[in-house]
Amino acid sequence: MNNSRTSGAKIDISFAVNGEPKSVHVYPMERLLDVLRFDLGLTGAKEGCGEGECGSCSILMDGLLVNSCLVPVLQAGGSSVVTIEGLASGDTLHALQESFLQCGGAQCGICTPGMILAAVHLLEKQPQPTLEDIREGLSGNLCRCTGYMQIFAAVLEAARRGHLRNTSRITNL
Repeated sequence: MNNSRTSGAKIDISFAVNGEPKSVHVYPMERLLDVLRFDLGLTGAKEGCGEGECGSCSILMDGLLVNSCLVPVLQAGGSSVVTIEGLASGDTLHALQESFLQCGGAQCGICTPGMILAAVHLLEKQPQPTLEDIREGLSGNLCRCTGYMQIFAAVLEAARRGHLRNTSRITNL
């Protein structure tokens, strides 16, 4: 069977992941999601639907929120990627991670990494969002557990506390 994981020749692709340079020897059309999970061991991004509909695989690539299940790894060459693993600084959680824990925004955990990264993206653009801003900013991410109110409360709490405190070390490469 000829699929994107095994078709063509492997090539070397270099990009930054969570502030660290990485190089992988992969098929160019492999999904970035698979390369992150299987080649780099970063399992925070989850495969939910595999079609870009649920947002569970959301990451930041060059500051933009993307569904890593839709991105061929070739497109990541030379870029800066941030995954959920890159938000914490040692044992210090990012303000959004703390808020999700405190507000009950994390239930089963499938959507949580994507939700948090979508919230980071939102708060980078709008540090003091309204509830409507949050609804719109997270609209590409689906959750089946929380009913969203705890997630919205977590984003509002992080905005109140100033979410940017741990982000600059990985986004300004």
